Amino acid sequence: MQKPFFLPFFLKTLLFLTIAVGMNPALSEVEPPNYNFSLDTLKDFYPGKTLGEIKTKYKNVTLEFDKGASKIYKTYITHIRYKFPIYFRIFEDKTVSLFARLPSYFLHDVFHQSLINRYQKQDEYNKVGNTAVYIWKDKENLKLTYQGQCTITCFPMYLSVEMVKAPEGFPGETGILGELSNFQFK
Repeated sequence: MQKPFFLPFFLKTLLFLTIAVGMNPALSEVEPPNYNFSLDTLKDFYPGKTLGEIKTKYKNVTLEFDKGASKIYKTYITHIRYKFPIYFRIFEDKTVSLFARLPSYFLHDVFHQSLINRYQKQDEYNKVGNTAVYIWKDKENLKLTYQGQCTITCFPMYLSVEMVKAPEGFPGETGILGELSNFQFK
């Protein structure tokens, strides 16, 4: 009587598939795309930086709004293969506020945790529907406003940083959100 050929063939095939699937990189752990984004990248635009310092590092800086003594500029930050806009207000050649329109491929949990690690827990939290706003009122003379939103996943929308105490002679509030609220983001 002849031995069945099928059983050894089946066992060898099963062993091969088990090893092949175990080595498949598609089944390995995937880290979030913003795991290596540092808040220090945004520090280049924090209040107190000069326009000259910014223009040395970021070549494509354009003037968006000219309000006399106060001007709002725009440039782009590159992260991985993507660019996202950052707006900053200059008064007497120094920044007083910034607004970063964060990429939607960032994960909210990672970005929010990096803010907590740097500035402690937020002072205010407001959630309406799928949108949450986090506010740090006075951290190192800075007011930070961060907005995150959720659909299928949660992602950051923007981060705004402004001086709590405006420089002497500054007309109005240092915040940049009011100026950009009716502006088309490009």
